[in-house]
Amino acid sequence: MSDTDAKIVSNMVSKQPTANVAPQSIPVPPNDRPIVVAAMYKFVCLDDLDALRGPLVTQCHKAGLYGTILIAHEGINGTISGDHAGISQLVDWLQAHPLFCGITPKYSFVSEHAFNRMKVRIKKEIVSMGQPDIDPSNRVGRYVKPEDWNGLINAEDTLVIDTRNHYEVAIGSFEGAVNPMTDSFRDFPEWVDNYINALPEGEQPENIAMFCTGGIRCEKSTSYLVSKGFKNVFHLEGGILKYLETVEPDGSCWQGECFVFDHRVSVGHGLKPGKYDLCHACRMPISQDEKLQPTYVAGQSCPKCHDSLSEDQKQRFAQRQKQIALARERGEKHIGPPEVDA
Repeated sequence: MSDTDAKIVSNMVSKQPTANVAPQSIPVPPNDRPIVVAAMYKFVCLDDLDALRGPLVTQCHKAGLYGTILIAHEGINGTISGDHAGISQLVDWLQAHPLFCGITPKYSFVSEHAFNRMKVRIKKEIVSMGQPDIDPSNRVGRYVKPEDWNGLINAEDTLVIDTRNHYEVAIGSFEGAVNPMTDSFRDFPEWVDNYINALPEGEQPENIAMFCTGGIRCEKSTSYLVSKGFKNVFHLEGGILKYLETVEPDGSCWQGECFVFDHRVSVGHGLKPGKYDLCHACRMPISQDEKLQPTYVAGQSCPKCHDSLSEDQKQRFAQRQKQIALARERGEKHIGPPEVDA
């Protein structure tokens, strides 16, 4: 690394996230997109998960929220949608909680709810990596703010890694980032062993910079790499979502759109809903061009899954789509009322 690049990297990174500062107020949504989507996580040691889940369920129900919140011994992770008052109510409750204070949601706006129901679930991990010996609440890499990210990934001898799954990377990523081609986040440790550890002597990168959608996977990835003895490990604070919210398009190194796990499917700069849709058969993002292919049948198949589906599956998906259409004609949700999932 050149002396100039080393100075740039030294100036841009921090050992602690800005999530530890006082929380910012929730922005007021525009009139044409009145529903707030809040994505949040925090790695923190949680003990009595059953005792935590009950109050969380109550708060989400009272606030009229939709989405999914996961709690595990390693922390909390969730994405929810609701009106401004409802989101504010839950975020205020979290900020007042001794275990969740300092959590910093990322906000965006949509015209209608991004989820069908509300779920609060207890899991083994809030993001599944299958590495029980790492502890992201105590040991992770160094955070890089979105406004400083371009400088790091463009610095000489920085290996930039997209820690998301292959179908997410397919619709957008940072220019020059390595795609591990993983089907699941659980595949990432094996990829590290097969790729980074296998690099010849002299070809090991000076810096390793990782990113993901909202920050949780890349933060856990840095914890894994640090536990394996890697130095100069960095991750994008707030993830792609914070970068797209913060960095203007004309100064951006992002190419394409960012896949999100809700009804929006993808977002672009300013976190505006993107152009992708979701195949409800294989759950993969599909472009508008793919929807014009003869193998695309709404709710039943797409070019990515048509040839792999059995006739029984196609018939079941067709029947499901029919029931959804009938429910819409009646002005109902096919999945039933938005009650909190047990």
